Amino acid sequence: MNMKPNGRIDGFARRLGPGLITGAADDDPSGIATYSQIGSQFRFGLVWTLLLTTPLMIGIQMLSARIGWVTGEGLGANIAKMCPRWLTLALVGLLVAANTINIAADIGAMGEAVRLLAGGHAIVYVVGFGALSLVGQLAFSYERTVRVLKWLTLGLFAYVAVILSVAVPWRQVAVEGLTPWRFVPPGTTMTDYASMVVAVLGTTISPYLFFWQASQEVEDNARRPEAAKLRDHPEYAAEHLSRIKQDTSFGMVFSNVIALCIVIATGVTLNLHGVTSIQTSSQAAEALRPVAGQFAFAVFALGIIGTGLLAVPVLAGSAAYAVSEAFGWKSGLSRGFREARGFYAIIIAATLIGTLLSAREVDPIKALVWSAIVNGVISVPIMVVMMWIGQSKRLMGRFTMSLRHRIFGWAATAVMAAAVAGLFFTSWRAGQ
Repeated sequence: MNMKPNGRIDGFARRLGPGLITGAADDDPSGIATYSQIGSQFRFGLVWTLLLTTPLMIGIQMLSARIGWVTGEGLGANIAKMCPRWLTLALVGLLVAANTINIAADIGAMGEAVRLLAGGHAIVYVVGFGALSLVGQLAFSYERTVRVLKWLTLGLFAYVAVILSVAVPWRQVAVEGLTPWRFVPPGTTMTDYASMVVAVLGTTISPYLFFWQASQEVEDNARRPEAAKLRDHPEYAAEHLSRIKQDTSFGMVFSNVIALCIVIATGVTLNLHGVTSIQTSSQAAEALRPVAGQFAFAVFALGIIGTGLLAVPVLAGSAAYAVSEAFGWKSGLSRGFREARGFYAIIIAATLIGTLLSAREVDPIKALVWSAIVNGVISVPIMVVMMWIGQSKRLMGRFTMSLRHRIFGWAATAVMAAAVAGLFFTSWRAGQ
């Protein structure tokens, strides 16, 4: 009697892969810190940004996955075909810089989370997590890496558990979240507000996610030699495009539901109790303890560790894919070290530099804010080029974007561009 439903669930789980991992990696410790800042400073006043970004995330991530599946090449290689060399290298260079800063923030947050739970010195844990991340990326096969990353997505349910452990005023969440003009914290400037909106957009719609998901579709295709021959077969194409849609939609909705849980949890436990300044995800966890209890604190801290272990390989891997594809190097986690030395060299360099930055105790809030803002700024030109690629018959053949996908894709690009322009304008006005 139960075989059929279980079969459906198992079949659905098997269809989840690049989209689920990409969405979960979006809620890394640096993202948790951003969402914690939103909840502690603005309470529920920026909930609308997460509702706005969900369909936009789905649209742009589906495009990146589609580009990888159709062309058989990652986003870096396709951008190199559409842009001048200098622009391609500039975008890739900024991506690598932002990813490395993110890695530093994430490893530092994991180390601090373990210190809060077990005591000792955070620096020891920082070095340990850096080493663990490197060994995992260098020693595991592609199949095992994907399997481990999929299991690590379960760590995000820690934040659902936090929500269930506190009393949430849902009516207040709805009122403030959907009518943000009714709640603006005292002393908040337009520059502060615009910076946080860009930080949310840069955290949820991040360039490293575009590169990662496109390249993962390429990796999946490489494991199926028949994929290139069958791509033009209508039934095969329809089945795989449907799989991409389900995988990406589930992953992005899952990502933003978790982000919403973090915002609401910190809004309830911190802002409503007078804590309005959170610098890091570990500070958010520690601040929960006296308000929400030991259970909520421990679950929040464990979630930071789980999401960090998931996100660091994605950040380092997406940087390696981008550089390798831009320079035409062999790349991919399915290749061995000797076959793709440049690819793995970037992974090693990004992880090591990130670990060293974290060990030197770089100012966490500055690192997070600058990383999110850089992500927001470089997202705009990358998204514009992605839209060109998606509409290019030369690259996409008969799989060019539908009208609906174009609308969502250009809407996401316009929203990101407007947010960045608003940030620059308010910063300029503040400096006058």
